[in-house]
Amino acid sequence: MKKILIIATGGTIASRQTAEGLVPGVSSQALRDSVPEAGEFCTLDAIQLLNIDSTNIQPEHWLMMVQTVEKHFADYDGFVITHGTDTMAYTAAALSYLIQNPGKPIVLTGSQKPLLSPITDAKKNLMDALRFACQKDVSGVYLVFSGEAILGTRAKKVRSKSYAAFASINYPVAAFIDGSRVIRYMDQSSAEQLPRFYHTLVPRVFVLKLIPGMEPDILDYICDHYDAIIIESYGVGGLPFMDQRNFLEKLENLSKNGRIIVIATQVLREGSDAATYEVGRRAMSRYDLLQAYDMTIEAAVTKLMWLLGQTKDPALIREGFYTPVAKDILTGDTE
Repeated sequence: MKKILIIATGGTIASRQTAEGLVPGVSSQALRDSVPEAGEFCTLDAIQLLNIDSTNIQPEHWLMMVQTVEKHFADYDGFVITHGTDTMAYTAAALSYLIQNPGKPIVLTGSQKPLLSPITDAKKNLMDALRFACQKDVSGVYLVFSGEAILGTRAKKVRSKSYAAFASINYPVAAFIDGSRVIRYMDQSSAEQLPRFYHTLVPRVFVLKLIPGMEPDILDYICDHYDAIIIESYGVGGLPFMDQRNFLEKLENLSKNGRIIVIATQVLREGSDAATYEVGRRAMSRYDLLQAYDMTIEAAVTKLMWLLGQTKDPALIREGFYTPVAKDILTGDTE
């Protein structure tokens, strides 16, 4: 029987109704005690790391999660982190970079309705996460929600209220959990490599969502305050260069100051390919830009934070960005 540690961080699953709205307040022990039937297939311990709304989650909290997993790593067969849904995809992606080749499952879950609500998805999601974490040869970071196990680098919240809150973007769902049945579609067992824990992040990464009418001067501010920028462009990727709103002119300053620039897309699926149109090819040919390709924004953001924590060398960051980690990128320039 496998031994699993629940690491509670708050979120809707742990919330109580107050005069100020839902506020996390349910303890890790109450979460553990809510699923006594899990005792049929695993032994459970629980600790309270945080008890906050996931809107308040910061990169420093991701490092706390890493430290907690590392501290207890030898004592458990797997870890289930309960977490709010709003930033769960960011946390899942971040942990995928900060804990590599774990050889054990690290599963995030939460709920759209609090555990204490009369009608809730909390118990099902927690049970599904525990059951998936107890499967043979499962390793790596996953997000389990509404009966699906999604790779940590591929998860995105796509619904704000419905139970099926998350989707796997540009990659198949790893498994479906249907009661006691776990139907695995993707084998993500890691190769025989030693686990590696990272403890440094640089959060100076900015995401700019391009809209018609935006003034390119915003890039001057970003250049002064951030080390990297991800530009969520339109379609397969491109930047305006006509008339008074010429973004290409401002890229010169970013590039000259050594800022990392990534072109991504606002489109949810299929990714970027900026060389397709003139609006993208001009930018790519003039400046040393990266592309997100099929990566999620959450993965691109947290991968840059992780890479910036390891090196300031743009060439090494480029190489690292295009080096797949936990299936985060499948297409694009790997040279």
